Amino acid sequence: MSRAAANFGRSVVLAGILALAACATPRMHTQDELNSVSLACGLTYGELIQDEEQKKLLILFRQAPSPQHRSCVYQWARRNHLKLVVVDSIKFPEEGN
Repeated sequence: MSRAAANFGRSVVLAGILALAACATPRMHTQDELNSVSLACGLTYGELIQDEEQKKLLILFRQAPSPQHRSCVYQWARRNHLKLVVVDSIKFPEEGN
């Protein structure tokens, strides 16, 4: 194989790797986008957030979400290369002595 052909082959492989890496890195969705998904899945405003530190995490905050809610949000998260995290109960420590 000639040197030119080898260099071309490496360039093609490198371009492919860069294209895949760009697709795998999720973007930050706006709160309006997340609210639209929430409403489309039967949720309310603010029940979906995307973690700014870990952009791959989509967090669903809802007390006992139905299987339909989970499935709808999961499918959207998957299409957008996000990992769904469901927080269905939050317990705060009691104040006092």
